[in-house]
Amino acid sequence: MNLKDLYIDFFVSKGHRQIPSAPVVPENDPSVLFNTAGMQPLIPYLMGGTHPYGTRLCDYQKCIRTNDLDSVGDSTHHTFFEMLGNWSLGDYFKEESIAWSFEFLTKVLKIPKEKLAVTVFKGNDLIPFDKESYNKWVSLGIKEERIAKTEEDNFWIAGESGPCGPDTEIFYFRSNEEVPEVFDTKDERWVEIWNNVFMQFNKSSDGTITELPKKNVDTGMGVERTSAILEGVNDNYLSSVWKDVIKLITSISEKNYEGNEKSMRIIADHLRTAVFIAGDNSLIKPSNTDQGYILRRLIRRAIRHAKSLEIDINSNWEEQIAKLIIDKYKKYYHELEENESIILEVLRTEKERFNKTLEKGLKEFEKATRNGENISGEVAFHLFDTYGFPIELTKEVASDRGLTVDEEGFKEKFKAHQELSRTASSGKFKGGLAGNSEIETKYHTATHLLNAALKIVVGSDVHQKGSNITSERMRFDFSCDHKLSDEEKKQTEDLVNKWISEGLSVTVQEMSKSEALKTGAECMFIEKYPDIVTVYTIGDVSKELCGGPHVKNTSELGKFVIKKEEASSAGVRRIKAVLIDE
Repeated sequence: MNLKDLYIDFFVSKGHRQIPSAPVVPENDPSVLFNTAGMQPLIPYLMGGTHPYGTRLCDYQKCIRTNDLDSVGDSTHHTFFEMLGNWSLGDYFKEESIAWSFEFLTKVLKIPKEKLAVTVFKGNDLIPFDKESYNKWVSLGIKEERIAKTEEDNFWIAGESGPCGPDTEIFYFRSNEEVPEVFDTKDERWVEIWNNVFMQFNKSSDGTITELPKKNVDTGMGVERTSAILEGVNDNYLSSVWKDVIKLITSISEKNYEGNEKSMRIIADHLRTAVFIAGDNSLIKPSNTDQGYILRRLIRRAIRHAKSLEIDINSNWEEQIAKLIIDKYKKYYHELEENESIILEVLRTEKERFNKTLEKGLKEFEKATRNGENISGEVAFHLFDTYGFPIELTKEVASDRGLTVDEEGFKEKFKAHQELSRTASSGKFKGGLAGNSEIETKYHTATHLLNAALKIVVGSDVHQKGSNITSERMRFDFSCDHKLSDEEKKQTEDLVNKWISEGLSVTVQEMSKSEALKTGAECMFIEKYPDIVTVYTIGDVSKELCGGPHVKNTSELGKFVIKKEEASSAGVRRIKAVLIDE
């Protein structure tokens, strides 16, 4: 049985309910481009909200992290990964969480306890040693020599303040050598496979620590790493998660994996991530900003490495790999099958566009070397940054002409670019228990009014296709086959402001999904909602399934102003709007 199925079955047997995986592009969370951890979609509930599925939850979540994208190509890094998680929202705590983790590992996965070790929080001046976790591990038969007490690595907090607490990490001895008696956290043969976070305290902005009245448990286990461990391979790409994809790449390239590992890993990883981004119902397309930029970068990097393997770029190589990935995951993520034609079109179009860019890059190369000049670091980086030329390709073309490339100069430029990119995007990947500010809460409510207004002004077949909210503005994507006229924009704006001025009440109810749909409640991506849903109603103008948060009355919103209306993608328009104080 698949690891995901084993995990879900086990925790369901312990009274948990499985919740659906959230989309890879988070809704109403501008702090990140993608869901970066299993706990991220649960932030409102970890902060005290009531989850419609109850207090014991479990799932497998699609996650994307690109902050160490340049490390992909080694044996362990991935941009897309699946995270297994189980949560207690004010229900059970350390005793049960640790016991069930141990039971799953040793009884279900059959890992000998002799190959396990753990870390616990050793305490500091503010928070005591986590004696409960320590004692529980000892009672389960983990030797004291295999329990390491640490401080920095065993305390979790999202930022400078807020919910926090100790965690206990579980390690597996990933080696055929004799297991050492004493667990040394610096011994790289010990690999972390599970982390149980206990949200026990609250840290105020002045540094004061207080005990939380309602304590939560958040756990996480990576599918890729655990699969590799269970199957006894030291290279994640040789596990069952990747084996068939790598085999297909070797067949297409007519090359062995050995000696070509880096390029094959990058192609496998980047195309899998691209499939999940393009297959997300948020309809992300390659572009030069935000999620679209990441999607473009992943596809183009995969193409460059396909080229280095001498794959015929003009063949349907990317389609073959994408179809295999879709087949592997469609049982768990139905949107991949539903959006298959969109995924394949995105990959093909971006491939064709990049091939033309490469041709332009070659012309630029000819221009830069027409007088026989060697390639400076600046020119090499320009070819890379503007035309997608990897340094290897620049060196290869230069060598054919008897020219040299200033690699050191290129590396300096590249390093400066990385630092700039990291600084610019740090806020986009921070994650954590981000709250919703007052203005963002207002924008959440305004999207409902805008959706309702568009249905009246443009037509009843208008549906929301996505949204993005920051403290500065709201962005709303909707199905529409034409550019809005000035009159349509004004009518929409006036209608939203009319409802705001009427001071309509915003009410919330929990009900079954089928009951919500019978009442006429609007929703985006119905399949992602659980059986019990939250419905927000605004007067008699709007009724939508939504996770919130929202204002209590529309009079709190201020004046609604449409700043821009533009195309988002085929058949989808985008409105950018602001709320201003009158």
